[in-house]
Amino acid sequence: MSVSLKGRSYRRFQARRFQARRFQARRFQARRFLATACTVAALLPGAALAEGKSVTIGLTADPSHLYPLAGEELSSNIMYYHLYDPLVKRNADLSFGPGLAESWDVLDDTTWRFKLREGVTFHNGNALTADDVVFTVEHARKSIRPDLVANIAEVTAVDDLTVEIKTPQPYAVLAMDLAELLILDREYTTATGDEQMDLKPVGTGPYKLTEWIKEEKLVLEAFDDYWAGKAGIQTVTFRPVTNPATRTAALLTGEVDVIQDLAVRDVERVKREGDFEVLTRPSLLNVVLAMDTREKSPTISLAKNPMTDVRVREAIARAIDVDAINKIVMNGLATPSTQYVPSSHLGYVEGMNFREMYPHDVEKGLELMKEAGYADGFTMTLDATNNRYVNDAQIAQALASMLAKVNIDLQLNIMPKSNFWGYIRVPTEKSSFIMSGWDVPSGDAGSMYGALFYTRGQKEGYGQVNRGSYSNPEVDALVDKADSTSKIEERDAYLQEATKILMKDIPMVPVHYEQDIYAVRKGVTLEPRVDKFLWAYEMDVE
Repeated sequence: MSVSLKGRSYRRFQARRFQARRFQARRFQARRFLATACTVAALLPGAALAEGKSVTIGLTADPSHLYPLAGEELSSNIMYYHLYDPLVKRNADLSFGPGLAESWDVLDDTTWRFKLREGVTFHNGNALTADDVVFTVEHARKSIRPDLVANIAEVTAVDDLTVEIKTPQPYAVLAMDLAELLILDREYTTATGDEQMDLKPVGTGPYKLTEWIKEEKLVLEAFDDYWAGKAGIQTVTFRPVTNPATRTAALLTGEVDVIQDLAVRDVERVKREGDFEVLTRPSLLNVVLAMDTREKSPTISLAKNPMTDVRVREAIARAIDVDAINKIVMNGLATPSTQYVPSSHLGYVEGMNFREMYPHDVEKGLELMKEAGYADGFTMTLDATNNRYVNDAQIAQALASMLAKVNIDLQLNIMPKSNFWGYIRVPTEKSSFIMSGWDVPSGDAGSMYGALFYTRGQKEGYGQVNRGSYSNPEVDALVDKADSTSKIEERDAYLQEATKILMKDIPMVPVHYEQDIYAVRKGVTLEPRVDKFLWAYEMDVE
């Protein structure tokens, strides 16, 4: 059976995905590191910059990694997709199509065969072969990202350009999962070593690294032999500008051409300027609050963790005035979350709304706290960032004020993104209450549920970011069933059942979807992507 992700069930799936356009209506900082201590330059042969179109992009943070098996966060993900390619490409609207694999067939319920493009080369001139795909899958198993290949049982090179992948059971969304797996050069990666791959990345992507001065700039040059055609913009410079005001100033003074996450307070100001445009679109990124459900929690002094009681979790949900956060902190540029994934995704339950189930109601919250035996409340710490999400520190401060009304004394532990991810890494020995964000660009709740809500330590590749230690055998079983069917409709049904349980259990409070806000100088063509990736290959400049 030939599959191109355009069959009947996939057309139905993609039709739901396109609803994302409508869902829920919705440094270059003064601080700089010495170049002599932080420069990674001229890493690749022929690293001198060629003449041609160029663009400078102001990011909210420097990437943590350039090696795609080293970790996951937005700035790093943006770089990964400039430097590397997956077998299956995720397009700007979240539809899927051929990437390094020009086609694929489903041979039986558990066997997929992928045909690689002929003539694809890595930046170092090595030809892409099936051995590189096999190596990437097996290497991912031993990395900190085994989740990327959790549903691959076996991978085999049939010939130089043909790869066969077997899944442990029927698995409907393998091709979509493979959009997250970026293919490595076996020979180069083995010789270079994982630790050095951050500094010396080599992929098949449209750009190659020429310079990285950490915390100052990262420069990419178009790869002349890119399989899909050379990029129109020759040189791309990314500058980390973590302070929102500084980021806006960098745009207005011409230091950068594009900025991501324009501060909500600066939107009208930039619009008034004649030489710039503000571009917005609803984001997939759901700001969420993970609650520790272990019997003893690190920052709670009580003998037993109150959040093991669903009534306390509901009290927390009811104490949070999402509309006030949106109006006062976000200037109206956010969309309150109704579930853990948007309405365009598999697993979304029509007519179910978290905000309607648990409306803001302080009196009800106090009543629930009393019923649970915590009328006098308790103290705990919220771990949050101050440079990862839009107005994240201000949101944390608002949460502290709101939870105080149900007698929860919320201490704030706010830190830069660079410290945050290591601090909250599972198993979370330091955290009781965490504010983070999660998006699901695959359009499928299963990847989120398997990562965030599956019982930790029970199944390889699952529960790896279950920071609240939530465990529900019914949810695990439904995720297992969803991951063992070859039919999209059945997968959707299983995930919807899991959603219904999670909405009642409240292991995590969904707050809001951010609005992606970009500002560009006139002459720059940028169409914001649903997945928030700034991909220079899709841009143009005059």
